[in-house]
Amino acid sequence: MTPDIVVIGGGNAALCAAMTAAEQGAQVLILETAPKPYRGGNSRHTRNFRCMHHGPLGPLVDSYTEEEYLADLMKVTGGKTDVALARLAIRSSEECLPWMQDHGVRFQPSLSGTLSLARTNAFFLGGGKSLVNAYYRTAERLGVQVAYEAAVTHLELEDDRIAWVDYTQNGESRRLTPKAVIVASGGFQADTDWLARAWGPAARNFLIRGTPYNRGVVLADLLEQGVAQVGDPTQCHAVAIDGRAPKFDGGIVTRLDCVPFSIVVNKDAQRFHDEGEDVWPKRYAIWGRLVAAQPDQVGYVIIDAKSLNLFMPSVFPPIKADTLEDLAKAMGLPEDKLAKTVATFNAACGDTSNFHPTELDGVATTGLAIPKTNWARPITEPPFYGYSLRTGVTFTYLGLKVDERAQCAIGNRPVSNLWAAGETMAGSILGQGYLAGFGMTIGTVFGRIAGKEAAAHAS
Repeated sequence: MTPDIVVIGGGNAALCAAMTAAEQGAQVLILETAPKPYRGGNSRHTRNFRCMHHGPLGPLVDSYTEEEYLADLMKVTGGKTDVALARLAIRSSEECLPWMQDHGVRFQPSLSGTLSLARTNAFFLGGGKSLVNAYYRTAERLGVQVAYEAAVTHLELEDDRIAWVDYTQNGESRRLTPKAVIVASGGFQADTDWLARAWGPAARNFLIRGTPYNRGVVLADLLEQGVAQVGDPTQCHAVAIDGRAPKFDGGIVTRLDCVPFSIVVNKDAQRFHDEGEDVWPKRYAIWGRLVAAQPDQVGYVIIDAKSLNLFMPSVFPPIKADTLEDLAKAMGLPEDKLAKTVATFNAACGDTSNFHPTELDGVATTGLAIPKTNWARPITEPPFYGYSLRTGVTFTYLGLKVDERAQCAIGNRPVSNLWAAGETMAGSILGQGYLAGFGMTIGTVFGRIAGKEAAAHAS
């Protein structure tokens, strides 16, 4: 039987859309490219949801207002956002958290410590994999059907509507003619050739933190047919991750949180950016792009013993040495240049008595061309530790342009039965940069909107 609604993708946004549509009485089929053990896209690797709230809400303490949330977003995007859609996502997030709990998601008690997120971000008990599994269980109870290893190859656009959906499964080509389609199949980051076309050859050195199944097939198909696009193909959520991470699917555990307490150098042992620019959840996403601009797209973190326990432990142990020279040798860095860089940095450090690892402390260097504006302490206490950094791409921002109903368009004309949610349309709000937990907010808010609108259309 042909479903009322086909949802393309199997992550958070797709599941929120599918559950919402099913609750409105629609028959829903999810087409998930991945095999069942790898279902859930990048959502498997997530940890938290950024949420506006007036007063304590669930695991969140105090309050986090719409204006403060928007200011945080404007800071990381440099103002490159659709403010109306951003406000919609922010404002809707408050009602999403109890909705998520009602649909099976469990949250950890509020966090304290290095992340400073107890007020802004609710963390999933068991991480993103638990969230995904909870949603699949709820979706099944609601009658949502799921086809795994179902790779959508084409959506046929006729005038202002999608006439059919083609996909392959078990080596067979299949076709569906649903009343409505929701695209929630992510960006194109797992297609290294597409990344290289956008970024240049340097992109071949990038690591892909998320699923290898987000190759942008549906996105490319719709853009080629004239569906309105948004975003810059060179913009993405990219963070600096452990250089020893796998090419694909290393996930969130490959992230390194040590940058604020370090100096970061390139292969010539030269610093290239202020490591203490802001608290880590707001600034960590700039480091992927910074590393991408360095020779061979690699950077190196240098810390000493007194900083080792100030950040979340890494999945791979750091390189350790008793002297800076030995550390340089072990990391393949020029020994004399690293020693000089560290000595120059140390000499520029002043009074460190106000050092405070979880907030902007103003403990800064003086006289350096590239300052360190917070957490600047001399690197003097052996043993010394190092990590290599590579650019880890989470998702790309080129996507489908949507309105406040999550509906896609050709020019200014809506496609009558096509909606988009999640990373596929996140470029509408994220012009550049990233705010921790905001991808899940976008997926949840616009997944619910898309599900509601598609179900209304189908009925």
